[in-house]
Amino acid sequence: MNTSESPSPQRRFNTRLGLFLFLVYLALYSGFVLINAFAADKMEIIVLVGLNLAIVYGFGLIAFALVLALIYGMLCQKDPAEDIATEEAAAAPGDSK
Repeated sequence: MNTSESPSPQRRFNTRLGLFLFLVYLALYSGFVLINAFAADKMEIIVLVGLNLAIVYGFGLIAFALVLALIYGMLCQKDPAEDIATEEAAAAPGDSK
């Protein structure tokens, strides 16, 4: 394999981070699906302010997905090669009429 084609350390970090966050979410979502599949009656339990477990868990999953997206966005590292390409594109003379 050519070393110039191998992913940069930043890209590898971003990939691992994304996979880790996906697995965290997958575990929580799997719990939701398993409860619905094998103990659906548990979803009817009132857990918060008159709301049942299904509603609270479902909205919790949505909110948690947004939090994970924010975490990924904050921790994601920028690839230096992308910075160079952006700077070169900005410095190149444009077709202004």
